[in-house]
Amino acid sequence: MRYNSDGQPIGYSVTNWSKREYPTKAILEGTYCDLEKIDPKQHLEDLYQVYGPTSPAKNWTYLPMEPFEDKAEFFTYLESISRSQDPFHYAIIDKFNRKAIGTLALMRTNREQGTIEVGYVIYSDQLKQTRIATEAQYLLACYALDELGYRRYEWKCDALNDPSRKAATRLGFVFEGIFRNAVVYKDRNRDTAWFSIIDSEWTQTKSRLESWLAPSNFTADGQQKKRLKEC
Repeated sequence: MRYNSDGQPIGYSVTNWSKREYPTKAILEGTYCDLEKIDPKQHLEDLYQVYGPTSPAKNWTYLPMEPFEDKAEFFTYLESISRSQDPFHYAIIDKFNRKAIGTLALMRTNREQGTIEVGYVIYSDQLKQTRIATEAQYLLACYALDELGYRRYEWKCDALNDPSRKAATRLGFVFEGIFRNAVVYKDRNRDTAWFSIIDSEWTQTKSRLESWLAPSNFTADGQQKKRLKEC
C-alpha cells in the first residue's frame, strides 16, 4: 500500500510504461499443437467440420453465433476474420496430423492500458479436454503476456456456462465477479463472468502449466500422470 501526500491510499507505481503492440504473429509453435493465423484456403475444409452443420448443437448454446449451413458462406466468414486485427484469429493445428481442430482469438485489445482478452474459443469435440486444448491456451497467454507484454489477460463467458468457467479456473484465471445484464444475445439475457491473469501472477501460473504439459507427465498412450491442479 502506498499513500499520497494527503494520506490517501494509491496504487503501486508503474514506471517506463508504453502502449503495447497489436498481435501480428502468424504462427505460435508448441509441442503438441501450433496456432496459425486463419487462412481461408488452408483451413476451410478442416474448420468446416468444427463450424459446419455436423457440429453438435450443444457446442453453440453459449456462443453469439450459430453453425454454418453453407460452405461458401463459411469461406466468406473466414476471409473476413482473416483480415481482422482485433479480434486476431488463430486456428489450432494438431501437430500429429496437421488438422485444424478449433479456433481462438486475441481480442478487445487495449494497447494504452495493456489489457487483452482470449475469445472465440470454438473447439471440436476431439479437441476438448486434451493436452492440445491446454497447450493452445498456454501458447496464446505466453504470446500476450510474455512477448507482447500486456499487463492483464482476460477471459469472459456467460455466467451460466459452467464448462467455460471451470476451464478458466483450471488454467489459472482468477474469478473477479459477475456483470449482470451485460449482453443480449440469441433473444436472451447474459450475465457475464469475468476472469483474469495479471502479469505479477503469470510466472507461477506459467510454471504450473509447463509442468503439466511436459512430455514426462504423460504415459506412452497420452494419459496424464498428474492433473493440472496437482502440479
